[in-house]
Amino acid sequence: MCGIYGSTLLYQEAQVKDKLKRTAFRGPDKMGWQFYNKNNHTITFGHNRLSIIDLDPRSDQPFTYYDHIHIVFNGEVYNFKSIKETLIQKGYTFRTTSDTEVLCAAYLEYGENCVDHFNGMFAFVIYDEKKELFFGARDRLGQKPFYYYHNGKDFEFTSQISSIQLHRNDLTISEKAISYYLAWGNIPDPQSIFNEVKKLKAGYKFTFDLNSGEFLSEPYWDIDYKNENPYQGSYEDAKEELKTILNDAVSTRLFADVPVGVFLSGGIDSSLIAATATQTSNSKIKTFSVKFNEKGFDESQYAQKVADHLQTDHHVIECNYDEGIDLIKNFNEYYDEPFSDSSAIPSMLLAKYTKKHVTVALSGDAGDESFIGYHRYNWTRKGSLIYKLPQSLRKLSAMGLNALPHYKLKVIAKAIQYKDSNEAYLSAMTGVDQSYINTSFNNREVDELKYLMHDHKNLMERISDFDTKTYLTWDINTKVDRATMASSLEARSPLLDHRIVGFANSLPTDFKFQKGNTKRILKDVLYQSVPEAYFDRPKAGFTMPFSRWFKEDLKEFVLSELNDEALKSIPCIDVEKVQFMIKQHMDGSWNRYPLIWKLLVLKQWLNDNGKGLSIV
Repeated sequence: MCGIYGSTLLYQEAQVKDKLKRTAFRGPDKMGWQFYNKNNHTITFGHNRLSIIDLDPRSDQPFTYYDHIHIVFNGEVYNFKSIKETLIQKGYTFRTTSDTEVLCAAYLEYGENCVDHFNGMFAFVIYDEKKELFFGARDRLGQKPFYYYHNGKDFEFTSQISSIQLHRNDLTISEKAISYYLAWGNIPDPQSIFNEVKKLKAGYKFTFDLNSGEFLSEPYWDIDYKNENPYQGSYEDAKEELKTILNDAVSTRLFADVPVGVFLSGGIDSSLIAATATQTSNSKIKTFSVKFNEKGFDESQYAQKVADHLQTDHHVIECNYDEGIDLIKNFNEYYDEPFSDSSAIPSMLLAKYTKKHVTVALSGDAGDESFIGYHRYNWTRKGSLIYKLPQSLRKLSAMGLNALPHYKLKVIAKAIQYKDSNEAYLSAMTGVDQSYINTSFNNREVDELKYLMHDHKNLMERISDFDTKTYLTWDINTKVDRATMASSLEARSPLLDHRIVGFANSLPTDFKFQKGNTKRILKDVLYQSVPEAYFDRPKAGFTMPFSRWFKEDLKEFVLSELNDEALKSIPCIDVEKVQFMIKQHMDGSWNRYPLIWKLLVLKQWLNDNGKGLSIV
């Protein structure tokens, strides 16, 4: 896990160092850069290394293989040992024990199809001197970030957008991206906060021709959203197959030349990863959970119970209020474009203290999306029945609900007036109440709508696929990458193994959801190792008490940061409407904390980055 950088633009060495220092937290063990002058091309590659595999300096980057292949690489290829064995039989030689060198050799052997052989999380760029091109790719589910600037001639790329931003005076802030951020809470791929910078989409590879300046990208992987390869085995067959894949996914992610642990919340997904890790490892597993002192937010006792059962070396990290506030005020140092998932704050705290004990931590991310785990999936399924009623009757019902005082009833009133379940779910994911957004952009229009708006699968499968391609990729993976990298900690998620995602995608719905039982197959695998009774409680999210804090402890901070003058400087919002909504939160009539947090993050980003830049 590292930070990568490269450019065909001419920068002074001191400027390149500045760009690397800006995100040095991603890889504090070694900062390296190299200038290549070949065939009238001047190229810069840079790298911040977090040493995980082969700690020897021989594996430092930028790395050169066979004299003409140069690479900067962020992430891990978990199956590199088996790939290496195959390549050795084909005559390739290796001088390191790293996956970086294997990636280079695989490129020489398989060309651009090398990515099909990789099981991992990665973003990399190879400079092929002989072909005079860059070749790069981003992992299938977007665990590792990749930003790039391309003007038709020159190319600049990086792990985090702030590195491109430095020593540039030609970037403009994207009003479209701000509009989309206000709807989604993040900036959907391939957009970024700057008009001139894009993100490489998850599961895409690219080439950049150094002579013509041509940039071409294309997908190399996708989920089977058309249900063309459904699973044919029995439920018992599926359980055994899932266990086999999961055991391999966990064991390969436990491999490192540094200490490894597991995030353990006490929920289904993290408990399954911890249980599998204890079964596949020869050493005692270290587990980590976070404790909140706020009533209703602390679930550390459940994690402790699972840890005691599995006999792990468990560590409970107490969430400190003051530290949480500091992270709120310095949020944009690590999330360097607007991002409003508030669970990033506890995630950063957990990572900060976990790093004191280990350098790699396994997580349970992706279980909900792949195995139909969110409550909203069942709510959407039940709610879909309402759309069978005539729209006139639904409008009449909405009028009655709107007349009642509780704000949640007003939300339902708005939701039942949508055309169908697809529209209702899209609205739920982009904000039912967008009345405060003042924009000409259709911020719900994304390419990923194709995973939702079709009839190849039932509703629950479609929204599960849609979340995998949107919420998981744009939000969860961004949150985890930045939160862990802020403390130079590598996070690995076995449930993000593309084999597991693809397998889950192929399963019949009732293998994953049956009579209200979410994540059925995951639970049945887990209950072979941990008693079912441990999980007899409502599902909880990873949240902090922002709703109360914004009304009490942080009220003055909120009102100061989002005063009338500040609101007028924020693009794409109706200031009077926002003022009214903040007032609703403060008087307790409507919980508007997601909006407040979204605006706080955006305003702080504009304060830190917007001076002198046009918004277009």
